[in-house]
Amino acid sequence: MQLTIEKLVYGGDGLARLPADEHGRGKTVFLPFVLAGETVEAALLEQKPSFARGRATKLLQASPHRVEPHCPYFQRCGGCHYQHAGYEHQLEIKAAILKENLRRLAKLELGTELQIHASPPWNYRNRTRLKVQTAPEFALGYHKFNSHELLPVEQCPISSPLINRAITALWELGRGGQIAQQIREVELFADSADARLLVELYCAPDLARESARQIAEEVKSVLPEAAGVVAFRSSLSAHSPAEPQAVARAGEGELTYEVGRHSYRVSAGSFFQTNRHLTQALVDIATGNVSGAAALDLYAGVGLFATVLAGSFAQVIAVEPSPTSFADLSYNSPGNVRAIRATTEQFLRDYAVGRKADLVVVAPPRAGLGERVVRALARVNSPRLTYF
Repeated sequence: MQLTIEKLVYGGDGLARLPADEHGRGKTVFLPFVLAGETVEAALLEQKPSFARGRATKLLQASPHRVEPHCPYFQRCGGCHYQHAGYEHQLEIKAAILKENLRRLAKLELGTELQIHASPPWNYRNRTRLKVQTAPEFALGYHKFNSHELLPVEQCPISSPLINRAITALWELGRGGQIAQQIREVELFADSADARLLVELYCAPDLARESARQIAEEVKSVLPEAAGVVAFRSSLSAHSPAEPQAVARAGEGELTYEVGRHSYRVSAGSFFQTNRHLTQALVDIATGNVSGAAALDLYAGVGLFATVLAGSFAQVIAVEPSPTSFADLSYNSPGNVRAIRATTEQFLRDYAVGRKADLVVVAPPRAGLGERVVRALARVNSPRLTYF
């Protein structure tokens, strides 16, 4: 059938409508890798009572914003959704989606224009996690689009140059049979200068410590820019909330990450912002032109915001549940930062109702805050909340 794309929605799909019938307006259909205003021939893949999913089989009328994707794996790889649009148009798409979600979900009409903080479109990621396959033949890569099947990837244009050199080295190791079969995933984290690398190996849950140490040393020996390699035992359960257990290390277990005038210890397994070009901008947004008696940094990670906020607030309370990130938070924090190991929900449940905070910063995981945290935040007496 022939469809015209009305707009793009969160997640990157284009929205079109099936032809109207005797029941009224046509059902909504979602298609990936299209742009607003395009006309396509499409095939339906899935029908639900209130919507359908499909794919474009032929492009009949292209958007003027359509470009040739830079990545050779685009549309096969599940990682990126907008590379068929020029970068400036990608920013416009994301701004429009944010405005619509605020309007539709929060019933909020923005009275001002969004301020866009653009990044270089390529080589911006300082952290990349890849799946490892050792049999029947070696492969390193990501999941295929809408699949749990492995797509072998030998380069990643959105990852930093150092990470891409490490990917090449790992492929050479794997082709030579030098990647242990117990390795399930590998995560590569580069410092702010893109000069030193921290490698995290996620291995079979029954891996012995001595074997893990040998594997870590072998990987480090072929990655000259690796400050350290840390081997973790993967959880026996994919749904387990427990952190993977570090069982062996070759070299250092952390990197020093520079952001402006501040240095942060970031250990293997700790969270840190992934866009190496926008980290300073995020800090400036969170900490610029604000001061007072007390600030809350929730989901604090290693203290990216709390460390800077300590210079303009009498006290900063930084909350982080992960044992690894919390250890870095405690190490990185100045004396007037009170680090608390707890979930945000646990902390806010015990936080005195009516107690004043001049600023609240929240940077939750992708799932968002959740209703109970939102309700608890509404009871905190704060004139300003910054949400990343």
